[in-house]
Amino acid sequence: MESSSKLAIKRGTRILTEKPFAYVLKSKYRLERCDNCLEATKVLKCSNCRYVSYCNRSCQQQAWSIHKHECLFLKRALPRIVPDAARMLCRLILRLEHGGDLERGYYTEHGSRKFRDLMSHYAEIKNDPKRIEHLESLHAVLTDMMAESGKGSLTGSLVPNMNELMSIYGRLITNGFNILDAEMNSIATGIYLGVSITDHSCQPNAVATFEGNELHVHAIEDLPCLDWSKIYISYIDLLNTPEQRRADLKEHYYFLCVCSKCIDPQEMHEMTAAVCPNGSCDASVNIQLDKCESCGTPVSEQLRTDYSEVMALTQSSLDSMKEVAYLDVCKVCLAKHRGILHPLNVWHVKTLDAAFEASIQVGKWTEALDYGRQLLPGFAKYHGEWNPLLGLLQLKLGKIELYERNYKQALQHLQEAQRILNVTHGRDHRLLLEQLRPLMLQAKHEMR
Repeated sequence: MESSSKLAIKRGTRILTEKPFAYVLKSKYRLERCDNCLEATKVLKCSNCRYVSYCNRSCQQQAWSIHKHECLFLKRALPRIVPDAARMLCRLILRLEHGGDLERGYYTEHGSRKFRDLMSHYAEIKNDPKRIEHLESLHAVLTDMMAESGKGSLTGSLVPNMNELMSIYGRLITNGFNILDAEMNSIATGIYLGVSITDHSCQPNAVATFEGNELHVHAIEDLPCLDWSKIYISYIDLLNTPEQRRADLKEHYYFLCVCSKCIDPQEMHEMTAAVCPNGSCDASVNIQLDKCESCGTPVSEQLRTDYSEVMALTQSSLDSMKEVAYLDVCKVCLAKHRGILHPLNVWHVKTLDAAFEASIQVGKWTEALDYGRQLLPGFAKYHGEWNPLLGLLQLKLGKIELYERNYKQALQHLQEAQRILNVTHGRDHRLLLEQLRPLMLQAKHEMR
């Protein structure tokens, strides 16, 4: 953490490191990851609750100060799986019950936040039927799980009243972070007090990454000084239209984004652009206009009809592939995009992304390389030049090129990955030390 807010901040500077106030591993990983350090490794169940698992005795001992309060409740829940949000609420209730309300998370030497400083959005949640329904179902789980046992009878519950629970729930859903592994998969949920000072922008100047459960914030632009009122991270997936981004932010965080990218009509047109009917013009075309603004080629009714059909097919196909991408479905969509959707149309980019991941899943490396290379310009445009996802795409392409024995191309992708990940993760991050650098050494060695 920077000790002085007056110093200029260089791109790549780590401006915050923070441990979570509370966090829980997602239940689907509870038999394959450590509940304390979140590592994917061989784990052993807690001998009492048989619900959580640890990679070694040291992790179990570290976790005990928190786990000892929930152990009985988790044991009582078995064989049922506790919903992640219920377990997170349970941990927050227990943290606050045992002095957590006094804990501070520092974002500068003197600036800090306590749990009660986080916005609860109490009024908005109270008027949100979907949230109330979710909260009521969690309340039922918690009441069942956290009832305190007396001698042979239940003597009450640690679950706070509905109003208090709603304020804790509100702070969780609007301040919770998805804790990501090195491949940017969401493996846990965490509340971090200090970083909650940071606002959202669809053009962020900082990025949050993780090492285990520890959160790091790096500046991805040069900043004149450390002024947290002018430091922004993105709360959402940027590979979406302004309309979709604003809807996501309104639904999940209760505010309407008015950043320059969201209020610029040109942004929406570019993200949903058609290809110019003139094959020698690479401009993006607003399908609602009569002609290409760049070369003047007319937009035909047939192109409009084809465009509408292809966009509808692509959106429904991607919607049906939220959990698993199917390569044959992606190929059908991509074939229909030719001559209709612009290469930087966001739905084309999303389809390429799905095709890239699907190709990797089935080991079709040549196809994966083709889709991945096509994906680079779209990722750079929409995620930004300094985004972990762009760095990871370069890393994956480098790995595949290395596997295919294209050593020169492998090294080029890996060097580009290093350039980006040095900024977003820091040179000392395990992703660089344990994955990227050995691959670079291997590529250099094979080129001799």
